[in-house]
Amino acid sequence: MNSLIIAARELRNLFLSPLAWTILGVTQLILAYMFLTQIDYYLMLQPKLVGLPGAPGVTDLVVAPLFGNSAVILLLITPLLTMRTISDERRNKTISLLFSAPISLTDIALGKFLAIFVFLLIILLSITLMPLSLLTIGELDMGKFFACLLAMSLLMAAFNALGLYMSAIASQPTVAAVGSFGALLLLWIIDWAGTNSGHSSSVIEYLSIMRHFENLLRGLVNSTDIAYFILFIAGFLILSIRRLDNDRLQK
Repeated sequence: MNSLIIAARELRNLFLSPLAWTILGVTQLILAYMFLTQIDYYLMLQPKLVGLPGAPGVTDLVVAPLFGNSAVILLLITPLLTMRTISDERRNKTISLLFSAPISLTDIALGKFLAIFVFLLIILLSITLMPLSLLTIGELDMGKFFACLLAMSLLMAAFNALGLYMSAIASQPTVAAVGSFGALLLLWIIDWAGTNSGHSSSVIEYLSIMRHFENLLRGLVNSTDIAYFILFIAGFLILSIRRLDNDRLQK
């Protein structure tokens, strides 16, 4: 319950800042442009696909690429959203007040995590309305569509958890943002590096967040990919709580 109260306060503060509204506006403009571009591409290819057995449909050529592009945008904006969650408390010297409040460190971490996650879900909702508009003129593969939603939700939570941890260990929001972006980018491209060098291993493949995300994006929902994201999220949340505990002991 305390975590929900903290989440509500953090979310209210987030919407009081111009950063949140700027991110929402710019994100929608970019993704709307990408969505229309994918539709144009699909309409250009459609005459060539007619009559082909097993030809990709609108879900494969429009919806999945839209969510894939959204993930790249998410990689850029999540560090900006998470950078102030804890490091700002430390910079403003208000973290001692937070520790003295009758709430657990778990509630503090979960509350701040949930606030950013709800904001990201609002972005996801606005993205989801774009492909749903295609139902007025055709059909979607709803199985793949819901797999894309699952992939985006898990990716958002994973980026959020890592960003929260970076904010917990950084003394300045800017440092937290740069650290989050660097770590996320490394996890994103680690599979490319292994593939291009010709020495891709199963360990590198498993560590690559892009590999697990793309599997779900293709509609291949399996326990391995879901377990990866759950462990990733839980791991960085636990690390954030332990970091807060260390900070409290030093006060």
